[in-house]
Amino acid sequence: MNEKYYWMEENNGVVTVGLTDEGKDELGNITFVSLPKVGDSLTKTDVLINVEADKAVSDIPSPVEGTVVAINEDAANDPSILNNSDKNSTWVAKIEK
Repeated sequence: MNEKYYWMEENNGVVTVGLTDEGKDELGNITFVSLPKVGDSLTKTDVLINVEADKAVSDIPSPVEGTVVAINEDAANDPSILNNSDKNSTWVAKIEK
């Protein structure tokens, strides 16, 4: 998936990653998401999340290399919140570089 489909914000070496509105529009209504586990080590070639949506099923690679330090538990329990535009509720993972 192209980098334009996710956003990243870095704070003190921890990168928060989420899907952009453009990415969500291409996927359609998100109905399932598989998130990494806290403690997982990721490279840029590793799958960060798997998303099932109305228009597509996609494996989205990690945009950064590092260790997962947090996941959006709300999104894990209710993937439909990822359909919103609010970054405070629609981030998927925090990765420490």
